[in-house]
Amino acid sequence: MTKHTIETVMFKLNGGISREAFIEAAKAINDFVNERDGFVSRRLSCGDDGLWIEHVEWETLEAARSAAAEIGDDPKLVPVMKAIDEQSVKLHHTTLEISVD
Repeated sequence: MTKHTIETVMFKLNGGISREAFIEAAKAINDFVNERDGFVSRRLSCGDDGLWIEHVEWETLEAARSAAAEIGDDPKLVPVMKAIDEQSVKLHHTTLEISVD
């Protein structure tokens, strides 16, 4: 198994942003990641406490870091980025050890 990189981003939304509105806005990230070299998969989930977790699988850490550096430059992502409480964001990169689909 190739040891891909898992990017985990945890965050909360700014006040006044509904779950449904955010989900619609967050779909724009699909195009962004699909256009990036090294992209494998993406999952977005939310807990009852309002904590969102983005799981993105990349072929390499370099691919993950490159995408993270560019995400703020895409004008199509402005609505989704503005919905996220910047102070709550926690980003982690880890090495995939086990994967079952």
